[in-house]
Amino acid sequence: MNMPLFKNNFTSNLVADSITDNYVRLVPAAHFSYVNPITPTQPFLIHSSKEVADILNLNVDYIQSNEFTSVFSGTSLGDNSKPFAMNYAGHQFGNWAGQLGDGRAINLGEINNWSIQLKGAGPTPYSRRGDGFAVLRSSIREYLCSEAMHYLGIPTTRALALFLTGDDVMRDMLYNGNPALEKGAIVCRVAPSFIRFGNFELFASQGDLDNLKKLADYTIDTYFPEITSQDKQRYIDLLKLVTDKTLDLVIHWQRVGFVHGVMNTDNMSIHGITIDYGPYGWLEDFNLEWTPNTTDRENRRYRFGNQPDIMLWNLYQFANSLYPLIEETAPLESILTSFASNYENRFLGMMCSKIGCENHNDSTHKLVYQLLECLQLSETDMTIFFRLLSTVNLQDYPDSALSKISPAFYLPNEIDGSIKERWLNWMEDYLKQINSQGVLDEVRKVKMNAINPKYVLRNYMAQLAIDEANTGKYEMIDEFFELLKKPYAEQPEMEKWFAKRPDWARTKVGCSMLSCSS
Repeated sequence: MNMPLFKNNFTSNLVADSITDNYVRLVPAAHFSYVNPITPTQPFLIHSSKEVADILNLNVDYIQSNEFTSVFSGTSLGDNSKPFAMNYAGHQFGNWAGQLGDGRAINLGEINNWSIQLKGAGPTPYSRRGDGFAVLRSSIREYLCSEAMHYLGIPTTRALALFLTGDDVMRDMLYNGNPALEKGAIVCRVAPSFIRFGNFELFASQGDLDNLKKLADYTIDTYFPEITSQDKQRYIDLLKLVTDKTLDLVIHWQRVGFVHGVMNTDNMSIHGITIDYGPYGWLEDFNLEWTPNTTDRENRRYRFGNQPDIMLWNLYQFANSLYPLIEETAPLESILTSFASNYENRFLGMMCSKIGCENHNDSTHKLVYQLLECLQLSETDMTIFFRLLSTVNLQDYPDSALSKISPAFYLPNEIDGSIKERWLNWMEDYLKQINSQGVLDEVRKVKMNAINPKYVLRNYMAQLAIDEANTGKYEMIDEFFELLKKPYAEQPEMEKWFAKRPDWARTKVGCSMLSCSS
């Protein structure tokens, strides 16, 4: 076994809360507060990721040991671990929320330059009205999705392990005045760091330029050594780098139809990785207006089609927080203004690749825009449509091509009349385009299948795993974990998961929209 030695780079280089007692309060002039996890009554390892263990240099024997369960469930402290909760602020649903912080996340330190954090390990000074714990259903969703996103090629936090705590947690899942006890759980998650836009917003809002500068310098020196500029320019370069990474992230989200659901600035990582998996979801039918978050049902701020604009809005808040260190608006505006045009170019390029178009020009871009309109004419499964589109051959006629993608339609009887005519017109133009490229069917198919996943973690699949886990069975967690490691592979033995959302899942709690309750 190899017992890990924790490092404490974050806490050694930044400012600690002067109060060590753990009670909810405003914490001024500090980047973090020291706080220990609450000891779970009966920690039980449900599942672990060997791949994440490998990047931490933890071997298989150690993962299976009692010590692993003890240390990474917060039952005991690892060697040199000095647990803490981060202090940050943020905008939530577009409104300034002030100090937020790690309300149910406790950082254990770093291993092999990766930050280790327990989600659901108990209260911190930043828990506000919460208890700091997490329930099994939300923990399963975070655990599975973190790893699924990684294998889709999308920047993300990782998940090392999922534990039951042996303690029950009271939650009002639907926020309808009917709280109930649920099984408590902890996810041990891993990231380069858990620093968010909100960490910077906190000190900028307080006029605490000393701690703002310390945080910015630590971030650059530790995580972005490619920034070698000095003085104000290094903070401008920080914004540029974070903007580029954030743009890359949202392109990936749109590529696979992932909807985060809670794009508050305190949920935006400076590393451009997906963080804080709450009421997320993948598009079932291609609907630009869809949000998985019941809290966002009315205004749909975080709907699928609005994610790029919200990313830019969040970047403006990040830029505002860096402004006191720069005191010039022109370079910040230049970086942010370029986001929209860069996004449009990247989006069109990505979409051309999804449909197998080698050329990126006005003709293929027009094809993309027309496809986006067709996809919304009738409920059309996004994942299935783009995967099946690769089966269209050069010699197909529009009718035969349309029949190949027809399994993606939820209401096939609607594909008639003017709707069918528009699809056939698009297929005719599409067939002309791919015939003009001189690319063999098999070559185009391989390229398309490399960016159009066959398998994603649909909400109803996660709910099936949750329902089974609530009975003490965890086989489905493992089945999905293994399935989603190869989302672009055919996996014929798993074909049953390449299917549209079943009718029973259309309105079932947890399968369509979800609350932030966790």
